[in-house]
Amino acid sequence: MATETLPIHRPVNRNRERIFFSGMAILLCVVVFIGFSPTYFRAGLLRAPLPSPILHFHGAVFTLWMVLFVVQSALISARRVAWHRFLGTIAFCLPPVMIILGVIAAMDALGRKVMIGTLSPAVSLAIPLIGIVAFTIVIFAAWRARRKPDAHKRLILLATIGLAEAAFGRFPWSRMGLPVAAGAVTGLGILILFVIAYDLVSLHRIHRSTAWAAPLTFACGALAVPIGMTPAWQSFADFLARNIAPHL
Repeated sequence: MATETLPIHRPVNRNRERIFFSGMAILLCVVVFIGFSPTYFRAGLLRAPLPSPILHFHGAVFTLWMVLFVVQSALISARRVAWHRFLGTIAFCLPPVMIILGVIAAMDALGRKVMIGTLSPAVSLAIPLIGIVAFTIVIFAAWRARRKPDAHKRLILLATIGLAEAAFGRFPWSRMGLPVAAGAVTGLGILILFVIAYDLVSLHRIHRSTAWAAPLTFACGALAVPIGMTPAWQSFADFLARNIAPHL
């Protein structure tokens, strides 16, 4: 009689897991600090001479998310699970605000005709807006998986990695001979590969949450510029520039 062969799952080394996720939280904070240091962190934070008042709210809320991300990782490393859950209830009030502010900031940039590298304002708009779509999907999945720690922590990490693309976009890629958008996608891809590599080393497989959220996050970053160059997106951006951006 044939017997069914069940998959063998390797036990997770929890110490190694805590080191990885805490290390990724710190690495992401370093990436964000480097990227936004000249225009925000070293420019005085709330006193920074930003071109629009909405960017102060945007910067403050996204900075608070990064701080909470590190604190939450530290609480898990310290085995303060009850505190982590309590703070997590508060932290999950931020994503809806971040999504709204992200859209408003993108519209504000369009209205000011901001260009990312040599990309037109319409194409540049695709990068944050499509990134916000990815963040919304992954962070909602993370909220739904809040009682499944292995899935939850990967989804939170991948959602935050997606946010880091904006910081990568402010790295001096031109000195390395790369266009800004290509450099940002390169940085995004490297961070995502870290998550995939960790899964392969620790689990000998890719976790099911990583299996869908990692490609989604990377695809939204990598395909934003090609999508932004399509006639359909150009028409969409033109509509927003004429009817939405002037009123923000």
